[in-house]
Amino acid sequence: EVQVVESGGGLVQAGGSLRLSCKASGVRIGDYAIGWFRQSPGKEPEGVSCISSLGGSQTYANSVKDRFTISFDNVKNTVYLQMNGLKPEDAATYYCAAEKRNRYCLFYFGYDFWGQGTQVTVSS
Repeated sequence: EVQVVESGGGLVQAGGSLRLSCKASGVRIGDYAIGWFRQSPGKEPEGVSCISSLGGSQTYANSVKDRFTISFDNVKNTVYLQMNGLKPEDAATYYCAAEKRNRYCLFYFGYDFWGQGTQVTVSS
């Protein structure tokens, strides 16, 4: 069974940084495309970034481009989301998700396996 678990959220001041981790168990994370999504209360999930299987390509939402970096560590079976220059509007619950078709990237409806989420709070 595929499981992904997020960690690394927390409280940070505007302009600060956090690194989120998405660790997979039960499978090789490199066999899956991994997406990071965020959701605030009352809003639809928003695709933040995705990385294709084996880390071949990375995609970012315009709102985070040049501030966030997604990366892949095959040895640790983990995908990271490095978030720099955080803004209050980045505050949300962040989720990672996995899908094997390499098709959906920033579209949340295509993902099969989801973590429980990690909270990111940004103070102004």
